[in-house]
Amino acid sequence: MRHRWLPNSIAVVAALVTAFPIYWMVLSAFRPTGEIESAHPRPWTWHPTLEHFRHALGVSGFGRYFLNSAVVALCVVGLAGAIAFLAAVALTKYRFRFRTTILVLFIVAQMVPVEALTIPLFFEFRDLGRTVPGVGLNTLASLVLVQLAFSLPFAIWMLRGFVAAVPDALEEAALIDGASRTTILWRILLPLVAPGLAATSVFSFITAWNDFIFAKTFIISATQNQTLPAALLVFFKPDENDWGGIMAASTLMTLPVLVFFVFIQRRLVSGLGGAVKD
Repeated sequence: MRHRWLPNSIAVVAALVTAFPIYWMVLSAFRPTGEIESAHPRPWTWHPTLEHFRHALGVSGFGRYFLNSAVVALCVVGLAGAIAFLAAVALTKYRFRFRTTILVLFIVAQMVPVEALTIPLFFEFRDLGRTVPGVGLNTLASLVLVQLAFSLPFAIWMLRGFVAAVPDALEEAALIDGASRTTILWRILLPLVAPGLAATSVFSFITAWNDFIFAKTFIISATQNQTLPAALLVFFKPDENDWGGIMAASTLMTLPVLVFFVFIQRRLVSGLGGAVKD
């Protein structure tokens, strides 16, 4: 056990460093305003309060913003999972022209900074909204589409490894037994790559849930379609920021991510641990 104390110690320190900001956020959400603004903050509080949570939940439209974020994130997770699965199967199990080119384009798409595409996408959705109602600016559909576009390259690349790990002998045996391509796709391949889908869904959910740039850029006048990250700006004021409200709202915003992670953690662990063996 002696040779393991160093990596274990490093893991514990890394976990503490990662968890401390979350702890401080939750602690500040329960602290009275006087303790938050104190010049000598302490890593605990003897007077917890729910005042900041009541203030955050009392903000006009908070429930609506929360629902908008949930709709966008869940739509992105569902669409990204379905499209990425089908694309990964096509790019792994079938041979066709420009297959390598498509894979290279997925890598290039991951290299482009989000900030560099914000303005071009703004004009694209502005023009698209003139011809396709319900997809332009000030709509949740625009946020779903743009987050879907950014989630798919990573999801496809990750699922390719899981699809490639499925033995061809399983598909051949199913074909001999009379199974169709559709049956093989949904009843054999899909259950086997489910851990990979769980892993990619976490990435897609977090990316869509925490999006601020596109939500602030695309939703201009339709405030009822605003999402939760952009709605946090309500607590930032020119003279003095409401840090208690910011921390309480951020804590509430973090809960769905934790719930989603706990819901799929078993499949996520198996997805990160490996793939199917022959």
